[in-house]
Amino acid sequence: MTGICTGRVAAVTGAGRGLGRAHALALAAEGAAVVVNDLGVAADGAGASAGPAQQVVEEIRAHGGRAVAHTGDITTDDGARSVVATALDTFGRLDALVNNAGFLRDRMLVNLDEDDWDAVMRVHLKGHFLPLKHAAAHWRAEAKAGRTPDARVINTSSGAGLLGSVGQGNYSAAKAGILGLTLVAAAELGHYGVQVNALAPAARTRMTEQTFADTMAAPAEGAFDAMAPENVSPLVVWLASADSTGVTGRVFEAEGGRITVMEGWRPGPTTDQGARWAPTEAGAAARKLLAEAGRTWPVYGAR
Repeated sequence: MTGICTGRVAAVTGAGRGLGRAHALALAAEGAAVVVNDLGVAADGAGASAGPAQQVVEEIRAHGGRAVAHTGDITTDDGARSVVATALDTFGRLDALVNNAGFLRDRMLVNLDEDDWDAVMRVHLKGHFLPLKHAAAHWRAEAKAGRTPDARVINTSSGAGLLGSVGQGNYSAAKAGILGLTLVAAAELGHYGVQVNALAPAARTRMTEQTFADTMAAPAEGAFDAMAPENVSPLVVWLASADSTGVTGRVFEAEGGRITVMEGWRPGPTTDQGARWAPTEAGAAARKLLAEAGRTWPVYGAR
C-alpha cells in the first residue's frame, strides 16, 4: 500500500473503536504500518477484551496493510513502554504516536466521586503522558546517536478541554491538561526531530452518541454524515506524515468537512495603574475590562 505515510510506522492508542479505529485504518490506507492499541474496555472503562484491537488488525491486513495488536494498559509504565517496544520489535521503527484512548464518567461536580475523577484523569491525561514519554525517550536516543528522526505526536483533546462542558468536570480538566502537555512537549522535543500537535475532534463515538444524542444523530440516507469519525482521520494522517514538516505546538478542531486552527488564550483588554489596586478599584477595573471584551465565554453543553 502506498500513500503519504508509506514506510512510516504509527502507534494509535484506543484504536479498537471509534476515532482510534478510523485513524488506524486511514494511516494503513496511506501506507503506514500500525500498532493498534486497545484495552477493549466498556464505555466507562470497565472490563477488558483483546477483541477490538485484533479485529482492526484483521481489517487492515484484509486490505493489504501491515498491523499488529497491542492490548496493554497505556496508563501503566510497563504498558506504555511496551507500545513503543511492539513497534520496534515488529516493524523496526516508530515514526508517529497518536494518543487517543479515553472513556467517560460524567457527573455534575457535586455528584462526582473521587474515583471517577481519578479514573478519567488516568486514562486521558496519564494515558497521554506515558506513551509520549517512552516514545520521546526512544526518539531522543536516536537523535543522540546521529539518527535524528522525523517523528510526530498527535494528541487528542476536545471542545470540552477548550471551553469546558457542563457535567464533564473531570473530562474537561483532563482534556485541557492535554493541551498544556502538547505545548510543553512541542517545545522540549523539537530539537530531537519530534513535532507535537493536538486535535479537538467532534465525531460520533461511544463517548458522544449518548451524551450529545441530537447532535450526533446519523443523517438521512445519502446525506453527508458530518459526525462520522472517518472525517477527522485525514488530518491525523497528514499530521503523522513527513508532509507536515514545520507544524508543531498547534491545536486543530476537526468536524465533518471543517478544519480550524485554534489560537488559544490571548491577552484581551488590559489596564495598568502602576500601583497596587484597592479591592473595590480592582473590581471596577475588572468590570470595565469585561465590558470592553464584549462577550461571554461559552461553555459546551450548558443547561
